[in-house]
Amino acid sequence: MAKSTIKLRTKEKGGKIQVKALITHPMETGIRKNKKTGKKIPAHYITDLEVTANGKPVITAEWSGSISKNPFISFKYAGSKSDSVTLTWKDNTGKSDSLTKKIGEK
Repeated sequence: MAKSTIKLRTKEKGGKIQVKALITHPMETGIRKNKKTGKKIPAHYITDLEVTANGKPVITAEWSGSISKNPFISFKYAGSKSDSVTLTWKDNTGKSDSLTKKIGEK
């Protein structure tokens, strides 16, 4: 199995679930040029991001090339220690990745 592009951390405190995620992705806009060749670097960025808890959407986002390389997101939602959180992303080249973790799982 290929190594995941997602690092996902979750923890519960006082009925709130904190989610932190780091996604390894180049997030190229398609505007930058290669310094050696002078040719534009093709656009390659995440377009859709979804986080679910027990299969129910918590966050959905539509991104563009304006998001930085290796994006980091952090948020809280009302939940419980028994939740299972899934983060899924898709990019403009058709690639995608997904990772599921139980709350507090390393």
